[in-house]
Parts: sequence; C-alpha cells; structure tokens
Amino acid sequence: MAKPLTITIPHQLGAAEARSRIESGFADLTAKLPGGAAKVEQSWEGDRLTFAALVAGQDIRGTLDVLADNIRMDIVLPGILGMLAGKISSKLKQEGQLLLDKK
Repeated sequence: MAKPLTITIPHQLGAAEARSRIESGFADLTAKLPGGAAKVEQSWEGDRLTFAALVAGQDIRGTLDVLADNIRMDIVLPGILGMLAGKISSKLKQEGQLLLDKK
C-alpha cells in the first residue's frame, strides 16, 4: 500500500532564488535518497515541480511547491519505501535544507 509523505522545508531566499536552487540541485537531492534514485523525470508548471523517479526499484511520484518562505514536497511512497518514510523524510529535509541555506 502506498504511503503519502509531506515535507516542508523553510528558507529565507524568496521564491525565485529557492526555485533556481531546486532547479539546479534536484537531481543531486534525489540521488542522496536511501537506495539512490535513477531515471528522475521532472517538469515545472509555474512554481510547482512535478517529478517521478525510480528509487530502490520502486516508482515514486510527487510534487514540490516553491513558496516565498518554504518549499513543500508531497510524495507517494509505494510498497516497501512506505516503511522507510521516516528515513526518507529525514534525508530529504537534511539535504533540502543544505540546498536552501543562504550562502
């Protein structure tokens, strides 16, 4: 059974800079997931990124909304990945925060 996962990561960059960082770093972010990500597909519509990836042999799909002071990821984790939701959430928050930290 699929498990929905929502992750919110605060930032102080403004929407335009946050989106720029997500555009340039999203593939690296997904590659750091437990089991790694292969075959990442993504498309933007406004400030919403729709994505699909193959993680540990499982198809995951989700959206990422870029807001003025945070990003929100909604992901559906199928099968065994649902049991790893805590670990996946923690890793995405950690790596996402690094991507969005002011430099």
